[in-house]
Amino acid sequence: MMLFLLAQIATPPAPVTGPPAPTQQRWEDCVELAAGDPARGVAEADRWKIAGGGFLAYQCLGMAYAAQRRWTSASAAFETAAREAEVARDIRASKYWAQAGNAWLAAANPAKARAALDAALATGNLAGLELGEAHLDRARALVASGSIGEARSDLDQAVAKAPGDPMAWLLSATLARRSGDLPLAQRHIKEALGRAADDASVQLEAGNVAALSGDEAAARAAWERAAQLAPEAEPGAAARAALKQFDAPQ
Repeated sequence: MMLFLLAQIATPPAPVTGPPAPTQQRWEDCVELAAGDPARGVAEADRWKIAGGGFLAYQCLGMAYAAQRRWTSASAAFETAAREAEVARDIRASKYWAQAGNAWLAAANPAKARAALDAALATGNLAGLELGEAHLDRARALVASGSIGEARSDLDQAVAKAPGDPMAWLLSATLARRSGDLPLAQRHIKEALGRAADDASVQLEAGNVAALSGDEAAARAAWERAAQLAPEAEPGAAARAALKQFDAPQ
């Protein structure tokens, strides 16, 4: 599953008629470079920063770093974009904070991710899918930090605002299983399967929920599917380990 917010672009308002304004056009060109040729995207964003590109230049820089998987650098660039947007009283600051949080998660720094996502959500400017994804990312940060109990409310918001994202349902099901709420885990893993049955992590959790429910056949089938889908990845390895309980005693 892709990092959602790094793929989202907060496009500056376009004029009602006529060609794009120069600032918007430069931003579009920079973003295109960031996605297609990240090294050139970094260079262009740096030039634009020096020329006074402000938060748009920093956002482009963050996207170029993200395309290179330089997550710490991307996070810092998005945070600078957010702060500069706040100074300019531009509502896009909330999106940049959310992008920073998403990048901090990729950098395996849940504490900084939570701080950035707190800032994004505190603005009240996110809505719809972006709001749901921000809640999902904050839940991920909370779980990674060990604050599992605090993640429930964020996951409830995530499945309500971003119902098309299978990860929201998957994480909600996982948290429900770990918390002992089997009926909720069953409902939400079913939702995840309906959206991403070909995802090994979803099948792995489906097996976990089925096993806890006492459905050996369903657990075995789900774990076998996870092992098939990701034979070399962590979900596949975990599924194979789970399947060993069904091995005949020697």
